[in-house]
Amino acid sequence: MRRTEPETRGEILTAATRRFAATGYRGTSLQDIATEVGCSKATVLYHFANKEALLTELMAPAIAMLQSLDDTLVGLTGPAAQQTAAAGFIDLAVRFRREIAVLRGELPELLQQPAFAHIQRISERMRDALAGHSTQPGARIAALVLLAGISEGCAEFVDVPDDELRPALLALAGRALEPVPHQSPTQDKET
Repeated sequence: MRRTEPETRGEILTAATRRFAATGYRGTSLQDIATEVGCSKATVLYHFANKEALLTELMAPAIAMLQSLDDTLVGLTGPAAQQTAAAGFIDLAVRFRREIAVLRGELPELLQQPAFAHIQRISERMRDALAGHSTQPGARIAALVLLAGISEGCAEFVDVPDDELRPALLALAGRALEPVPHQSPTQDKET
């Protein structure tokens, strides 16, 4: 039975997710993906111009949600920024934990690709929001460790149900982030 194009495209994305998670982006070839799907490499290339295009489409929903969260954080400071950033990032990480697993260990290299270059700037703004836009080292360190820990935890515990993982991460975030007094970013820089 011949597969339809959308069905084949979806199978390629699913196989790519599994292969990237198992052997990494660099360690996976288009031929590996084609073999897992049961099609030719030419079929994969018919649907995706190259491996980067495949990864870009695979990550598009997560990136869109991250961009939306980044837009929501504009103008928020102090505890409002911290709470919104923590809850939003946890929701994103839980929802897209398989995609996060794909990026494990390869994110710095992938951020060099044009399709992902803006992610670094968004993650820096996310860290600043988690710190409540404080310049205090403790707040900034806690925010960075929390971002990395949420990502790593979601990638590691793919088998933990969402309704258990999300509350555990929210509780952790509540303990890790000390509320910072509400002040404007210019006031924070003066202290």
